Amino acid sequence: MASGPAQTTGSAQATGPAQVRAESSDAGGRVDRFLAARLPALSRARLQALIAAGAVCRDGTPLRDASEAVRGGALYMVTVPPPRPARPEGQVIPLTILFEDRDLVVLDKPPGLVVHPAPGNEDGTLVNALIAHCGAELAVGGEQRPGIVHRLDKDTSGVMVAAKTEVALAGLAAAFAGRTADRSYLALVWGCPAPTVGEIEGPIGRDPRDRKRMAIRPHGGGREALTRYRTLRAWAGGAVSLLECRLATGRTHQIRVHLAARGHPLVGDPVYLRRVPAQARGLEAGLRGRLLDFPRQALHAARLGFVHPRTGAALAFETPPPPDMAALLAALDAAAEGPREGQP
Repeated sequence: MASGPAQTTGSAQATGPAQVRAESSDAGGRVDRFLAARLPALSRARLQALIAAGAVCRDGTPLRDASEAVRGGALYMVTVPPPRPARPEGQVIPLTILFEDRDLVVLDKPPGLVVHPAPGNEDGTLVNALIAHCGAELAVGGEQRPGIVHRLDKDTSGVMVAAKTEVALAGLAAAFAGRTADRSYLALVWGCPAPTVGEIEGPIGRDPRDRKRMAIRPHGGGREALTRYRTLRAWAGGAVSLLECRLATGRTHQIRVHLAARGHPLVGDPVYLRRVPAQARGLEAGLRGRLLDFPRQALHAARLGFVHPRTGAALAFETPPPPDMAALLAALDAAAEGPREGQP
């Protein structure tokens, strides 16, 4: 008789150990893979570290080898130690401030700057810079994310706002949650969407095959997401185009996921551009190389508008693309114009 699925109780949180009962059909596989499949909140790397620390037991006996074979009928218990909360420290990191008053600060985030501390990026973040810049004024929000009401990916540049007071935190959070904040992005993509003006709708959630990616999940596991776009410029017969994208929702990697799903991944995207796009084949070698070698997703948060949570004033801020993306756009324009008079 076929066995049923492994039984799981609890969750992989610090509130208590998670228990997983292996069935006979699970026997023989690696224990780290087995537990990662049953406890999706924990990566294999995290489970391997927990096993090495003696935090994973089989029938009460701590495991020491993540490659050990699963034993059918065994009860596996995973205990995740509680995190040690620590407020990030201020670090002097140059910031481009667009606006600041007693309630909030608006800035132009450069590419390469992580917004808040996280595993692998414990310091050198925008939060560290804001703490140094604002001092004791930045005392709202979570311990690891003081002042943060929205995020940009590490390698996405552009306009952000951070709260300095409870009034600002509540008002800005409501604006983003209620979709009244106006957010506009510039995205350089492969190909040219048809139609050139439109919208992309599809629920976004974690990619079940790759934990580092998000994906459209039409059959459950995703949250509603809507991106509106219009084509601003196209080059080389539509091989590359510049889009303005407006967010009706704010899901992780939303623009990147939606455009990639339509067959128009962002130039330079290290996650959603997995192979050389067909549109690159007909480009001049030098331009093709510049596009393929662009080291990050070509995405810039160009505009942010919102109502000031204290004064009620309508505020809007715009910034041009940073130097690397601006140079790439200039190279596309130069290639489209061709050689000037007097040049070979």
